[in-house]
Amino acid sequence: MGELRTAGERPPWEGLDGTDRHAACVVAARAGDRRALDVLIADLTPLVWHVARGHGLDRSTAEDVVQTVWLALLRHLDRLAEPRALAGWLVVTTRREAQRTWTPSRREAALNDELAEQLESEYGLPEDAALVDDRDHRLWRAFGRLSQKCQELLRLTVLAGRAEYRAVAEALSMPRGSIGPTRGRCLTTLRAHLDAEGGSR
Repeated sequence: MGELRTAGERPPWEGLDGTDRHAACVVAARAGDRRALDVLIADLTPLVWHVARGHGLDRSTAEDVVQTVWLALLRHLDRLAEPRALAGWLVVTTRREAQRTWTPSRREAALNDELAEQLESEYGLPEDAALVDDRDHRLWRAFGRLSQKCQELLRLTVLAGRAEYRAVAEALSMPRGSIGPTRGRCLTTLRAHLDAEGGSR
């Protein structure tokens, strides 16, 4: 059985990062190692959640989408052509499922907490609790003025980090080398929009 390992044997994904780690987990999961699935879920659920929430889904609907996406992966695990492209596959699948469940009434959903916290750290926005609501409203308005491409790129790269640029590039059909520069331009535009909304005051 793939789940049985001798004492002290290192799992194949140990010490690996990013797409290499995920590919090793996919191969191990195909061989029956349930721990590999646990690692994938722990590593990549934040990404799936982020994409779902980024499409304006409320928390409950996003949770349903996340569950549906993981079930879809389990069904397609043996048919996943390129294990190293797992993160990109998850992004595309989550996007499709989120769009399927999206309704106009959800468009006004607030910017998800995870993205807000990350963007706030980029700009050093004030942490005074009394300013949180006003700050988040301004940040959401500024973010909403970005192009759809910039919004999605920032959601994915703010969460996934440089190690996942390959997956982000695949998911957005962009050259990997253009992710960083494009992200920088999007952040500059966001900063300008945020300043127009009143900056960090």
